[in-house]
Amino acid sequence: MNFGQAIEQLKQGDKVARKGWNGKGMWLVLMPSLYLEEGKVNERTVKHIGRDTPLDCQPYIVMWTAEQKWQPGWLASQSDMLSEDWQVAGD
Repeated sequence: MNFGQAIEQLKQGDKVARKGWNGKGMWLVLMPSLYLEEGKVNERTVKHIGRDTPLDCQPYIVMWTAEQKWQPGWLASQSDMLSEDWQVAGD
């Protein structure tokens, strides 16, 4: 499938990956938006936005890397966007 179709699969809650990626076990998932009322954020977030600020986190794409690490904020390369080798990734 193409990149647009892969994005649609992400929106449906599926994991997607490219056949052409060199790393094994790599995939992407769409993290949905998250809203936490003031006073509900963890200390790591309080450091940046304060304790009395609600957290309004917009959706973003995350990659599970070949090193089995969570990498938020994945961005597509030109090659990723133009490829036709996208597929739904298995568990």
